[in-house]
Amino acid sequence: MLRALEIRDMLIIERLDLAFRPGLNVLTGETGAGKSILLDSLGFVLGWRGRAELVRTGADRGEVTAVFDLAPGHPAHAILAEAGIDPNEDDPSELILRRVNYQDGRKTAWINDRRASGETLRALSDTLVELHGQQDDKGLLNPRVHRTLLDDFAGAEDLVARVRSAWSGRREARSALAQAEARRDKLKAEEDFLRHAVEELSKLDPQPGEETQLDAQRRLMQSGEKIRDGIAKALNAISSQGAEGLISEAMRRLDNAAEQAEGRLDEPLAALERAQEALGEAESGVRDFLDALRFDPRALEETEERLFAIRAMARKHNVLADDLPVLAQDMAGRLAALDASEADEGRLRAAVKAADAAYLEAAEALSAFRGEAARRLAQAMAAELPPLKMERAVFSVQVTAAEPGPEGQDDVRFVAATNPGAPPGPLDRIASGGELSRFLLALKVCLLREGDAKTMIFDEIDRGVGGATAAAVGRRLADLAHEGQVLVVTHSPQVAALGAHHWRVEKRVLDGMTTSRVVPLEPQDRVDEIARMLAGETVTEAARGAARELLGAAHAA
Repeated sequence: MLRALEIRDMLIIERLDLAFRPGLNVLTGETGAGKSILLDSLGFVLGWRGRAELVRTGADRGEVTAVFDLAPGHPAHAILAEAGIDPNEDDPSELILRRVNYQDGRKTAWINDRRASGETLRALSDTLVELHGQQDDKGLLNPRVHRTLLDDFAGAEDLVARVRSAWSGRREARSALAQAEARRDKLKAEEDFLRHAVEELSKLDPQPGEETQLDAQRRLMQSGEKIRDGIAKALNAISSQGAEGLISEAMRRLDNAAEQAEGRLDEPLAALERAQEALGEAESGVRDFLDALRFDPRALEETEERLFAIRAMARKHNVLADDLPVLAQDMAGRLAALDASEADEGRLRAAVKAADAAYLEAAEALSAFRGEAARRLAQAMAAELPPLKMERAVFSVQVTAAEPGPEGQDDVRFVAATNPGAPPGPLDRIASGGELSRFLLALKVCLLREGDAKTMIFDEIDRGVGGATAAAVGRRLADLAHEGQVLVVTHSPQVAALGAHHWRVEKRVLDGMTTSRVVPLEPQDRVDEIARMLAGETVTEAARGAARELLGAAHAA
C-alpha cells in the first residue's frame, strides 16, 4: 500500500506531503490544476520513463519520496533481497523510495537510504503499483499481453513453466543435432583428404624430435671424411705410440730413481699417474668419435631421404616437423568422429523426437487450460458488464493457433461487441471512450487475483460517462477498493462521492509564480467540491443539496 508521497520542486509543485490510506482515495480538481503532476511524480520515483523536464523553474533539483507498507509475503521483498538491499531497520514492513532529478538531467535513486538503479526501481514498481487509464495501450488494450493476462487469470504458472522448460529442451536438442550435422558435413567434405593424409602420416610415422636428430646425424656424416684423418693422427699421438708411451717411459725412469730421492719424486709421479689416466679417458672418447665417423655412404643417403620426407610433409601441412605426430593424431580423431557420426546423429534425432513430443504434450495441455480459462473469463465479464450499464455488450476471448514458442502455441485476443448482432472486434476499435473505460474496469475486476498487493491507480477512467453510468463505475471502484488500495483521479461527482478519502488539487499564483497544492477535504469541504463538480464555477445551494444527496447515497450504500 502507498502510505505517503512527498514531492519537492517538481514542475509547479514546490512542496507537497500526502498521506494516503486503504480503500478508495479520490483526487479531484479543475483541469490543469496539477493532478497529472502527481502521477508524473509518482512515476518518477518508481523509475518510470516520462517527462524529461520535471524540475521546478528556479530550483536546482526536484525530489520525490514514496513510502509503501509491505506485507510479509509481498513480492517486493524478493526483489530487494536479490538487489542486496536490507529491510528498513526501524520498520521492516516499510519501504522508502527516494529519487532526485537535477537541473542538468542527472538522476539519483535510493531505496531504504541505499543507492539503487533505475532498473531496480522499475522492477519494484511492477509489484507495487498498477496504473490504468482510458488509453491503457501498454496493459489491457495491448494484444501482446493478452496471453499473459489470461494465464494470470487462469493460474497457469505451472503449465507455462512446463512449456517453457519443454521449449528450452526442444531448442537444445535441435541445436545439438544441427551442430552434429554441420560437423559431419564439414568432415564429409574433407573426408578424402583426411584419409589420404592419415595414410601418408601413418606410413611416414614421424616421431617428436626426429628432424633435429636426423639433421645432426646428416651434418656429422657430411663432415666426417674431412675431419677423420686429423682425429686419427690425434688418436695416434695420444696412444702408446705417442704421449701415453712417453709418459709411461718417464714414469718407469722416475720410479727407478725414487728410492734414492727420499720422497721428493712422489708428487711428480702422482701427477704423471693422473695425466696417464686423463690421457686414457681422452683416448677412449676420441676413439669412440672416430668409430662414429665410420659409415656406409648408403646410410647418409637414407638419412637424407628420411629428413627430406619429414620436412616436405611439414611444409605440406604448414606445421612444424615436431608437430606432425600431433597432427596425425588429430586427423585420425576427426576420421573416427566421422565414422561415429552416423550413430551419434541417430541418438540425437531420437532426442529431438522425444523433445518435440514433450513440448507438444505440454503445449496442448496449456492450450486446453487456456481454452477453459477463456470461457470462464468471458462468463466473469458477462457478470461484470451489466452493473456498469453495458447489458448489451458481449466480451469474448479468442484463443487461436499460433507458431510454437516458449509461451506455447496459442494466440490470445480480447474482443468485444457493444451492440447486438455486431461483429466482435478489438476493444480499442469498437468501444467509445466511456465504453472503453468500463470494459477496462470490468477486466481489471475479473483479472484481480486474491492477495494482489498492488496499489491500483485509475487516471480519469470515468471520462466520457455520467449520471447513472458514472455512479455504477464509482460503485465498482469502491468495491474494488475493498480488496486493497485504489487511487482515482476523476472529474465525475458520482465517483468522487463514493471515495473513502478525498483530496482536492488546486493551482494558485503567488508572487508571480504558479504553484499547485493538494488539500485533504473534510465532510463540508467535500460537499462544496462535489457541488463545484456538479455546477461548475458558480456553486449554488441547489448544487450543494445535490452533492449532499450523492454523499448520502454513497454512505448508505
